[in-house]
Amino acid sequence: MYLQHFGLDEKPFSLTPDTQFFFNRHSHRDALNTMLLALRHTEGFLKIVGEVGTGKTLLCRKLLASLDESFITAYIPNPYLTPDELKWFVAEEIGVSFSKEMPSYKLLAEIYARLMALAAERRQVVLVVDEAQAMPRETIEALRLLTNLETEKRKLLQVVLIGQPELDDLLERPDLRQLKQRIVFAENLCAFARRDIEGYLQYRLVSAGHSGEPMFSRAALTLLYQASGGIPRLMNILAHKAMLSAYGKGDQRITRSHMVAAVLDTAESRKLGSAMAKSEYWLWPLLGGLSALLATSVPHWMGVWS
Repeated sequence: MYLQHFGLDEKPFSLTPDTQFFFNRHSHRDALNTMLLALRHTEGFLKIVGEVGTGKTLLCRKLLASLDESFITAYIPNPYLTPDELKWFVAEEIGVSFSKEMPSYKLLAEIYARLMALAAERRQVVLVVDEAQAMPRETIEALRLLTNLETEKRKLLQVVLIGQPELDDLLERPDLRQLKQRIVFAENLCAFARRDIEGYLQYRLVSAGHSGEPMFSRAALTLLYQASGGIPRLMNILAHKAMLSAYGKGDQRITRSHMVAAVLDTAESRKLGSAMAKSEYWLWPLLGGLSALLATSVPHWMGVWS
């Protein structure tokens, strides 16, 4: 695509959660540091909440990559499991031999024995649950009961819950108050502030092989922030499309006109831009009067990720 044109080794704004592109700033840095500190002190439940597109899955993978060999980690990307499936998953991840016909009380005894053996070896078991807001009520209760397995000194199983704001709503249920009380640390992932946008883009570009002057103009950065609200996933989409637009025109630098084309080709950014335009008068001609003119010039190959 445009890699050779811009002198890159790989795509800088891919939506794949690659830890190479983890931008260690502000709420993301705080969340990662909180989790690492809490896990090393064998706390019980940890909770990280963030809106759609704020980088929760990337944070999950960064956490797993940051833990050393003293940790045994189990990652659940899709938590829509039954209570039995959750126990089977944990048993398999920590090396328990079992059959699905095994009575629940016996399976729990085997899991407890294995956790005790690992604790004797100074190994910590961490269960990371992504998209935790989707976990069924009964499975959450089974998860809580699993964390009852402990010694007099330490928890044998630590749990990191990562989810959308609906996770907070779920934990407000009266029948889940016992679990909520066990959450020792909680962090919220926020969208990036305007001052971080240039650093974020430059970090990803350099990680992808870029060298030289910043690629995005100030005007392009301003529009990118206005149209994305600082949400990393949406910034990646818009930056990628703006680079496609520049590549199609043979340009080396990303200007506001390239970003306008990207915004007009992305439904979610158009919504944010329209909302912002109500209070930001300078955006009116950009997202209003120019829309009809520029919509006809958006390259046909920019329909990716819309």
